[in-house]
Amino acid sequence: MVGVTHKMGIIGFGSMARQHYQMLIGYDRVTIKGIYDPDRNACDHAKERNLEVYPSQEAILSDQEIDIILVATTNDAHKTIVIDALRAGKHVICEKPVTISSEELLEIMDVVKETGKVFTIDQNRRTNRDFVLMKQKVEEGLIGQPYVIESRVEGSRGMPSGWRTLKSLGGGMMLDWGVHLIDQLMYMIPKKVTQIYCKMLSVQYPEVDDNFHLMMTFEDGLTAIVEVGTNHYIPHPRWYVMGEKGTLQIDSWDCNGKIVRCTDTEVQWEEEIFYTMAGPTKTMAPRNDNCTETIPLSLPEGVTDDVTVVYDQFTDAIEGKAKLTITPEQALRVMKVMEAAFQSASEKKSIDVSI
Repeated sequence: MVGVTHKMGIIGFGSMARQHYQMLIGYDRVTIKGIYDPDRNACDHAKERNLEVYPSQEAILSDQEIDIILVATTNDAHKTIVIDALRAGKHVICEKPVTISSEELLEIMDVVKETGKVFTIDQNRRTNRDFVLMKQKVEEGLIGQPYVIESRVEGSRGMPSGWRTLKSLGGGMMLDWGVHLIDQLMYMIPKKVTQIYCKMLSVQYPEVDDNFHLMMTFEDGLTAIVEVGTNHYIPHPRWYVMGEKGTLQIDSWDCNGKIVRCTDTEVQWEEEIFYTMAGPTKTMAPRNDNCTETIPLSLPEGVTDDVTVVYDQFTDAIEGKAKLTITPEQALRVMKVMEAAFQSASEKKSIDVSI
């Protein structure tokens, strides 16, 4: 089926859907025909882009020219719309988080089996260059076996007004950003998660978490720390990975960073004490320069970081060319981790899991 162009309708034409529209300009595998959104402002934006505006959800789902639906509404509405679209005979791509509970996702998965339609999720940050760079360097063995991976996204301007600040609409940083960072780690690490501890804060927004600190332990002992904050005026590095033979640090999304690794495992302890402004120390004395090497890091080459990668795997599956690489089963694991994180934060204790 070379040269197939699929026609897509969008339900919910807010900022995320408009990003999809913008990034799909010139993409020859999907053409956006029109949208449905009860908000007049969203409809005006669609008309400015010469998109058809449907009067109802039923109208867009009954259009036989449309074979793909993008669901980009508030999180609380995803499940019902996805199921309606699947049962209307459409293939569906849903914005993240796919649902606000694993039970809702399981309902969707049942309907996927019932209808035989293809369903995927816009977990587009698997191709972010900073993540790809970190994953490549760790898998190359440059720092040896990793035992702690720290992943952080932090800002200082609070949260945008709107659904993100409202619990009823699926707001909060765990569902907004946590879903991406957890998905990246679980995509990279095949082992099961066995323990979860999470601390959530509501510094400026009383209904939802605007800061959280999550610790995930995998069955092989690897610890992953995920932190998202909206009140951090001095951010941590984007990635900080400790391995048995070295440390990797990536400062931000621009991928500037470095690896410092050991070149001489035979550490000779000098007799003299190392003096610091905090006083003398021996254990924390730095290594000599001649027993480590520093490898600078920068933007990786040949990485396509674009939503079209998500649509490529989606349309390939629709056309029978390949299996999905972003699957509901993967999203279910991420959802279960987030649920355990909410439980841990509520009960103020670590939660044993097998996810």
